Parts: sequence; C-alpha cells; structure tokens
Amino acid sequence: MNEQNTALSKITHLLDQSYELRVNDLQESVKLANEALLLSEKIDDKACIGKSLNMLSLFSMICGKGGEALSFAERAIKCFESLEDDRGVADAKYSIAGIHYKTNNYHLGMIYLIDALVIYQKYDDWHNQSRTQKSLGSIYEILGDENNATEAYRIAIETAKKCKNKNFESNVYNPMSGMLLKKDKPKEALEMINKSIELKLETGDDRGLAFAIYGRGKVYSYNKEYEKASADFIKALSIHEKYNEVYGIGMTKHKLAQLYLETGESEKAKTLLKEVVAHSTKYNLSRTKYKASHLLYETYRGENEHEKALKYLESYLIEKDASVNSQTVKVIENYERISKMKYEQQEENLKREKEAIVIKKKQAEETAKMRQSFLSAMSHEIRTPLNAVTSIISMLKERADADDQKLLKSLQFSSKNLMRIINDILDFSKLDSDKMELEMYSVNFEELINNIKETYLGMALEKGIELNVQIDVALSKFYMLDETKLFQILGNLASNAIKYTNKGFVSIDIKLISSVKNKDTISFSIEDTGVGIAEDEQSRLFDSFYIPSTITTRNNGGTGLGLAIVKKIVELFGSTVSLTSEKGKGSTFYFELTLERAKAIVQVNQKHTNQLKNTTAILAEDNEVNALVMGQLLKKWGVKIQRVKNGCDAVKVAKEAKVDFILMDIHMPEMNGFDAAKLIRNSTNENQHTPIYALTADVTAVNNEDYLTYFNGFLWKPLQIDRLFDTLVNQKEK
Repeated sequence: MNEQNTALSKITHLLDQSYELRVNDLQESVKLANEALLLSEKIDDKACIGKSLNMLSLFSMICGKGGEALSFAERAIKCFESLEDDRGVADAKYSIAGIHYKTNNYHLGMIYLIDALVIYQKYDDWHNQSRTQKSLGSIYEILGDENNATEAYRIAIETAKKCKNKNFESNVYNPMSGMLLKKDKPKEALEMINKSIELKLETGDDRGLAFAIYGRGKVYSYNKEYEKASADFIKALSIHEKYNEVYGIGMTKHKLAQLYLETGESEKAKTLLKEVVAHSTKYNLSRTKYKASHLLYETYRGENEHEKALKYLESYLIEKDASVNSQTVKVIENYERISKMKYEQQEENLKREKEAIVIKKKQAEETAKMRQSFLSAMSHEIRTPLNAVTSIISMLKERADADDQKLLKSLQFSSKNLMRIINDILDFSKLDSDKMELEMYSVNFEELINNIKETYLGMALEKGIELNVQIDVALSKFYMLDETKLFQILGNLASNAIKYTNKGFVSIDIKLISSVKNKDTISFSIEDTGVGIAEDEQSRLFDSFYIPSTITTRNNGGTGLGLAIVKKIVELFGSTVSLTSEKGKGSTFYFELTLERAKAIVQVNQKHTNQLKNTTAILAEDNEVNALVMGQLLKKWGVKIQRVKNGCDAVKVAKEAKVDFILMDIHMPEMNGFDAAKLIRNSTNENQHTPIYALTADVTAVNNEDYLTYFNGFLWKPLQIDRLFDTLVNQKEK
C-alpha cells in the first residue's frame, strides 16, 4: 500500500510539473508526462493513466501532431468512461475539440466543446469553463457570428476572474482586440492587446506572450506602423518556432507576408506565403492554406504571371470549398443546440439531446446520420398517436350532432395546436439542414385564409382586440401552393401579433400586386398595434431562439423558433420577409409570393367516392389504432384491405395476390417499410410494379435517398383525408 501511495504521489508530481513547464519547456513536459504514463500503467491505475493520456494529448496538439493527440484523447476517454469519471471525459473531449477546430473541422470542434462545457458547468469548474468558452468564441468569430463570439468571450473573462487565472483572462483579450480592429477601433484594440501582454509578462507565459505580441503587430500593421508591426511579427514567430506552435507559425508568417506586400517587398512575401502553404499542408491547416493561396494568386495576377496565378487560384478554391462548404454547413446543423445552450443553459436537456444525436461521433457524416435518426424517432413516436386522434375526430364529425360538433371542433383545434408546436420543432430542424421542400397542390386560397382567421379569432377576442382580415377580391380562389407551409407563415405571424398586442388590432392584409400569364404576385402584410420591437433588436429578430427583451419582460414565453421558421419557409417560396416596427407603436411584417392560379378542387364529401369501389390494398401498419382508423376510412370508400403488422408480412402477402395499392408504414417491427418496399420492387411477384405509398409520421423519411425510387409518394401523418383520396383516385386513373 505504501508503494502504491508513493507511486501515486510521484505521478501527481510529474503531471503537475509537466503542465507548469509546458509554457517554456514543452519537450521536458512531454518527457515528464510519458514518465507519468509508464508509472501509471505499471501500477495499473486507470485514473492516472487517463490523466497522463490527457496531458500527452494536450502537448501533442500544441506540437501540431493531431493524429497522436486524437489517439491519446480517445484512449483517455475509454479509461475515464470505465471509471464513470465524467470530468476526465470532459478534459479529453476538450483536447479532441482543439484538435478538430484548429485544423478547421469546426463542426466537430463545436460538438466536443459543448460536451465538455456541459460537464464543467455541472461542477462549477470555472477554470475549464473559461478556456472552453474562449474556444467557442473563436469558432463563432471565424463563422462571422459576432454577437455569440462576444458573449462567449465575456463569459470566458468572467469565469477566468472567478478562478483567478490571469493567463486565461489574457488569452481572451487577444481575439477581442482583433474584433475591435474589425470594427475600426484601433485605439481600443491596442489598449486591449497591451492589457494581454502585461498579464502574460506578469505570469511568465512565454507561449501565450507570442500570441499577444502577434495581436499587437496586427494593430500596428492596421495603423501602417510597419516597422513596429514587423518587429512584433518576427518576435512572435521566433517564440512560436521555439515551441513548434504550428498554428501560431502559420498565421504569423501569413500576416508578415501581408505586411511585405503592403510595403512593396513582394519577393519576400511570396517566399513566406509558399512556406505557409507547405506548412499548412503538412499540419492540415486548411484555413491558413487557402488564405495564403489566395494572396499568392492575387500577387501573381498583379504581376501578369497568369499560369502561376491560376495554380494558386485552383488551390484556393479547392481548399476553401473543403474548409467552408463541408464544415460550415454542418456547424449550422448543430446550431440549434448551441443557441439553446447560450440562451437557456438547459444543461441536462443538452446532454440528453447530444447523446441522442451524436454520441461519440468522429465524422460529420456520422453526426448527420445520428441527427436524422433522432428526428425520425421523435417524429414517428409523437406524430403517430396524433394521427389517430385527428383522423378519428374527422370521421366522428361526419356523424355527430350539433352539440357534439362543438366539442369535436374544440378537440380538433387543440390537437392541431399541439401538432403545430411539434411541427415547429421538427420543421426547424429540417429547414436548418436544408432538407425541407415545398409540396405544391391546388388549394382553396380564400378558405385557407378564413381558416387562419377562425383559428386565431378566439385568441384575439380573449384579449379584447380586433382581428381584421382583408383579401383582395381580384385574387383567384384557387392557387398551387403548400397549404401547410403558408399556414405556418401566417399562423406564426398572426399568433405573435396577437400575443404581443394588448389593445387595438391585428390586421392581415392580402393584395394582388401583378399578374403575368397564369401567375399572380401577392403581397401579405400582418400589422399590429402591440409592443413593437426596438431598432437595435430588429436585426436579430429572425435568429433561432432569440426573444427580444421587450417580449420576455411581459411573460409571454415562446420558444423563439416561430420567426426563424417564418424566415426560412418564406425563403423556400423564393421570397424574403421584412419588418417595420417602433418600440411601443406596433409592428408590420410583410412579404410577397408569386403563386400559380389553379383549378377548383372538390371536397371528399362531395366526390364520387365510388371511384375507389372494388379496389384492393395492402395496409402495412403496426399501430392498432391507426390501422383501425385507416381500415374504416378505406372501407367507406369501397377499398378492400389486407392489413399486416410488419414489413415481413407485407412482403409475404405481396407475393400471394395482386392488389391496386400498397400503403406502407415506415417504422415497423421485424422489417421496416423501406426494406419491405425494396424487396417487393426487386423480387419477382405480382405486385412488383404496384404503386407503393409511404404512410408515415416520420418527417425525415423523405431524406432517405437510397429508398425513394421504391415509393410512388409519401402520405404524411396526420393524414389529410382529401389528399389520400385524391392520391389513390389519380393513381387508379393512370
């Protein structure tokens, strides 16, 4: 036992010493951490093994050895997970985040930083919260999100002061100085960076001092004080090279090359930029590489050396496409969770969501698959029972008396409201990942607008305000449009207007602007006399999860998703939504849509429902209530069905007798609807070419491109009875 305690004490000492020495003697730090690892393995202490691996991961990352750093961190995670030590896991994930975002893999960097931050917040670990927030701020800044970057930096300074860590505090002043420079505030930027240098000199952090001196060089360069700037860049570079700080070397050489170009020393600049390209290629610093390639392209183009210019232009385009398109798009996919953390700090919810979407995922493709699986399950599990509710209500309304009609109407309104809330969440995720598409069909436009008015009239009357709706008489009665999406746009804008108006009115005004051939351009405006939006908050109003202070102070709640969804859906229609508002004097939201005029449609209860008489169908549905509802509906139309409960039985029955339609649920036991449809299509049977319709509540099902060719279409739950009838009739008549 004494030997064990002695070994543990020595390991702790080695690790503490290695961490302290990293500032001025990184090689010695690596040596000491390796000694700690060997001793930890000798006594088989997993906690010490994990700590040693984390330390080696940090040092490898500093040296630009990304592969080694990742390997050490992943081994550390296994150790800490076996011990159920989530703080150790957080440290390893922080290291992995640094590896990813410093090589411009921002989406993965963000994910791991969030994981780590949630754990650090759980334990009030100010030390690690500070460095994690600083890293998040850096990513936000790279992506151009200045507001979130500023907020992350502010929290990083606040937490650094709580743990009295001047190094962490000074680290944040560097990027903040750069942000001030971008705002054309060189005086404030210089004051900020000098504050950082002062703290670095006080703490003796030589490596950190190099970054601070580099930051001051940028300010001098901005002020065209080239001699001072050059001296700072050269001094910073010498320190970075001393510690083999690959990230610092790349960016300092790039800035020094820019300075040489500005002072007319193009040959020195080109030499340096080529070094940056080679250095960035070696260490996978794609952002630095494409910036250097672009400078070389511009330089050679200015010298009329077109062949060389073209070479570096191609390098720039290839590298930027890889860095920006594949990385930034996926950052946006995860932005919902990041924003939620910032505004609500729902740590446990974030943890569960993260576990459901991207548990231990290392690649962007795997992240996307996990995200899709989560949305698919959420969509199916919530919308499937709601499908039964709404379908049963529709069927009961056909046979109910006047009193029951009122109750059913109330129930229908409540169920639709619940569905809209769910759709807001699901649709935002689809819109945010560019997976949403419009479903255009003939819609009774006047009836749709009246339905919107009826839906929100009660809400307005309860508040004692007027809800006015004006529809231009020159408009067509029917248009080709996505009814659900337009309802979402106008519904969100109308409900918001009513919610934040305490007296006066809300007005929906719809006018015909122009007509060309068979298309009308229509303006929509939603005006209210409510609280209004302050001018400084209007630019962020359409951001996800953003709720202005004028609203939150009135206890009106809301998710902050409604207007973000409005903006994205209007853009799907090829338009933009705008706002005019004044605090205390109301708001007006307005947009224009160009819609194609359509032929009149007939309601199901007026149709010749015998059009489907004596047709046959296989209904693959595992949910008993949904199967009962669908069975009753199809029976009323004269469709004979054979119901099965899973994909295996659907394939089996499809081989036995020819049918007119196959209605296939997607999520079923034993075999899902995707695989069942594939087997029916790819095997010789009487229904190989029978129309198959996906009958699903899963909003992400249509994204499964490998299976789309097996289906004739998707019928979404909750079912729109008119559309189901039309789909089957149109298919029969083909």
